[in-house]
Amino acid sequence: MGVVSDGKKAYRLLQKALASRSAVQRVRRTLKAQGPHPRDHYRIAVYFADGAVNLYQMRQWYRPLAGLAERWPVVVLSRSATGAEKLIEEDGPPVAFVPTVRNLEKFLAKQDIRIVLYVNQNTRNFQMFRYGRRWHVFINHGESDKMYMTTNQYKAYDYAFIAGQAARDRLARTLWDYDLERRAIEIGRPQADHYSGSLPYTPDERMVVLYAPTWEGDRPSAHYGSIATHGEQLVRGLLATGRHRVIYRPHPRSGVINEEYGAAHRRILSAIAEANASDAGAQHVYDDGPELGWQLAAADVAVVDISAMVYDRLAAGKPLLITRPADERASIDTKGYLSACEWLTVSGARDIVAEVERVSADDEAVARLRTWVQHYFGDTTPGAATAKFHAAIEQLMGKWEEWHALDAPDADQDDIDDDDDDDDDDED
Repeated sequence: MGVVSDGKKAYRLLQKALASRSAVQRVRRTLKAQGPHPRDHYRIAVYFADGAVNLYQMRQWYRPLAGLAERWPVVVLSRSATGAEKLIEEDGPPVAFVPTVRNLEKFLAKQDIRIVLYVNQNTRNFQMFRYGRRWHVFINHGESDKMYMTTNQYKAYDYAFIAGQAARDRLARTLWDYDLERRAIEIGRPQADHYSGSLPYTPDERMVVLYAPTWEGDRPSAHYGSIATHGEQLVRGLLATGRHRVIYRPHPRSGVINEEYGAAHRRILSAIAEANASDAGAQHVYDDGPELGWQLAAADVAVVDISAMVYDRLAAGKPLLITRPADERASIDTKGYLSACEWLTVSGARDIVAEVERVSADDEAVARLRTWVQHYFGDTTPGAATAKFHAAIEQLMGKWEEWHALDAPDADQDDIDDDDDDDDDDED
């Protein structure tokens, strides 16, 4: 039995290696057809060491980076073939495929990269930190009160772009000996300035409700998913009125662990299909696409689970309800927004119509929402966060000029180390 198991494992590893090599070859052919990158052209790089599975962390930055590139040319340094392939396919920022450290060094030697941006905490970020005389900046891929947002890894970066006062308070509580005033720069959420897209329905007088639940979780403390406890009741309640339009956007992993959770998800899909079949004007939406933005902007009210979607919606500054986990073992952070949010309990889901009307019209609820939006994101006037983002980049570019003026003429020679024993020659 052990020999058979080992054989299967070896076969899977071989298949993975072959698939990886095929992806490398496809990426290189595609980039070769596009032609070489202009020499000495890019000033900003986004370092992305992950594969396609985590591309959502990059995807939400496409539009803010496109605006930034009008002033400072931007390139993505992609270390993974699957990540690079998907970036190219989705027409994101220009891509430099640099699977090995030596590839990375050769590319840097031909460019004038002054700022490197990071959207996650991949351990391979450390390989990029070796290159000095440029700013390394953590921009993250979202805002939340999760432990990830206060990791000691913040100290590895020269600067961190944070959303607002909530992030500043969070870091101040957690990090020792971190110069928060100097190294953390508030920019709000530039992605929210691009919450737009083509609507898959024709707008009318119906109230639009976004229901965006997370998956069931893999341990009791993370049992935040509401599909099986709240979802069926609230969706059916909204479908029945004839006055509401439902946008259902579940987490793609919904039902991977708990079969009943997956079955509840499928019943919701059936209910939506039946409602659309009986009323062509209803135009309820099952949304499983990669693009996130139009849903948050279009919905009059959002119902979300404890997840990053809470803060994505909060940045829109519009009414939302958060499902209260039915499992009492689920961990809830009561220091931030969740201490004063609008909870939707299991019993409340049975009266969902009244609940969505309450958070839309109740003056106190609306006032609380505005207070928390300001606390987390600052000024959410359209364009304000983008202006802060650009101003932060300009600030660091100015600091780069100041330091560059002090450098010796041969200061950039540390970019190339031809004698380096590259231990990263495996092409992912």
